[in-house]
Amino acid sequence: MNPYQLLDIEFEYSGQQQIITPVLLQDERDTILVDCGYPDFVPLLEAAVNKHGVTLRSLTKLIITHHDMDHIGSLAALKRAYPYISIIAHEIETPSIEGKTKSKRLEQAESTFDALPEESKPQAEQFIKFLQSIEPAAVDQTVSGGEWLPWCGGIEIIYTPGHTPGHMSLYLPASKTLIAGDAVVIEQGRLEIANPQYTLNLPEAVHSVQRLLEYDIEQVVCYHGGLFHGDVKEALQQLVHAYQS
Repeated sequence: MNPYQLLDIEFEYSGQQQIITPVLLQDERDTILVDCGYPDFVPLLEAAVNKHGVTLRSLTKLIITHHDMDHIGSLAALKRAYPYISIIAHEIETPSIEGKTKSKRLEQAESTFDALPEESKPQAEQFIKFLQSIEPAAVDQTVSGGEWLPWCGGIEIIYTPGHTPGHMSLYLPASKTLIAGDAVVIEQGRLEIANPQYTLNLPEAVHSVQRLLEYDIEQVVCYHGGLFHGDVKEALQQLVHAYQS
């Protein structure tokens, strides 16, 4: 059995066709979903997992790479429908996911609002209201960088901050696979920093990419872009060099 499956979910957002790629991990005991899309994505997730002979009801765990609306939007709905699913997130992101603190993305949107040109403010207001509407959900298990999770052949948590303060990626050593979340994305066949203009700490994000070079990675799965095709180490080195030169 392949230890992971890519769930390519196509949808329309802001008038554009988009694709996100949550990941399904499986072994004899666990069925684990990594990230869960925008709000109201439960039907799309159900259809995606059904293609692999799985139902959402069979999920045992849900790992969240970070607090962003396209990664946690359906978290509360899933937890409400299937309360036995264990939610796992990085300790730094957990207060925002649970609604105990304001998310950094919302803080960013609010702090830059006054500097926007007047014609951009209506759209920014709509975006802020959308971020405010993201429903919080309780996290069952917090993790930190370097932690080992003994599920689905073993999962190492890699702390990859920058995009958000508590962003994490998952390393599957058995298949030498990195589930990158938004630590990197694929654009025109290349690995890139995700939305560098909105990355909360760009130097830290680049340092996180550099940290990934310490791992023996043969495959990278990006939430935006899917499976990377090419020499992973060379692509990561090129990305770091592009920002350091």
